[in-house]
Amino acid sequence: EFASGVKGIALNLENENVGIVVFGSDTAIKEGDLVKRTGSIVDVPAGKAMLGRVVDALGLPIDGRGALSDHERRRVEVKAPGIIERKSVHEPMQTGLKAVDSLVPIGRGQRELIIGDRQTGKTAIAIDTILNQKQMNSRSTSESETLYCVYVAIGQKRSTVAQLVQILSEANAMEYSILVAATASDPAPLQFLAPYSGCAMGEYFRDNGMHALIIYDDLSKQAVAYRQMSLLLRRPPGREAFPGDVFYLHSRLLERAAKRSDQTGAGSLTALPVIETQAGDVSAYIPTNVIPITDGQICSKTELFYRG
Repeated sequence: EFASGVKGIALNLENENVGIVVFGSDTAIKEGDLVKRTGSIVDVPAGKAMLGRVVDALGLPIDGRGALSDHERRRVEVKAPGIIERKSVHEPMQTGLKAVDSLVPIGRGQRELIIGDRQTGKTAIAIDTILNQKQMNSRSTSESETLYCVYVAIGQKRSTVAQLVQILSEANAMEYSILVAATASDPAPLQFLAPYSGCAMGEYFRDNGMHALIIYDDLSKQAVAYRQMSLLLRRPPGREAFPGDVFYLHSRLLERAAKRSDQTGAGSLTALPVIETQAGDVSAYIPTNVIPITDGQICSKTELFYRG
């Protein structure tokens, strides 16, 4: 923690210096400031009190509706469930889109990649899925059937996030949703952290025998933020100047989406990561990294989009 109250995370530990990335504005930091260890690992609030709220990457509310009520705190980075703790996917997660539900049905606990160029309706697929849970949840008779939604906006415009909140509020979909926003104006460390924070909030439901859906929109921007951090920390760059562990960046995140076994509560976390391609090139570095991690892909093509 810095003298100004801004927090950071130590990513480089060397004999002469410590490399810290700052979660907040760097303008408040001066030469000669005292930096204290907090003795804790980055954690975020989680629980049902978060439903209906818009929070930043550190879990602090940004919707102007006051502090969060009763909640627990969960580690942002935890290990994914092991093989014994998992069970094969057998319950459907309906998106409400006939093309997806009939051709590439998604199960609770799966990871389905939404990939395509900009302005081809990737976010629309994700938002339609959240809106469709409204009627699915109204039909559910027990807690174990309800699907809670977490939407993580990474590097998007603030106006886009505000528009999304409005769409969800008008459809009464905010009551079962949490929005985590790290906008384009936020520092790179917050854009890097947001998916893990959202995942920790979704894991609360997964580990307590409930079901959750998490949407990462989009992971290409998280990779760019991570590249920016790594280059500033002087880590050796690899292909397209991304650091060597950019695969692990996404694999450790998406492996946390799982279907728990009956012994561990039978909860699930379904992930819908979004990746933006350039001119339909799915063989670029980040798409080829994320495709093998996920269970399948929903591809949106520009020509098909314009054909309607």
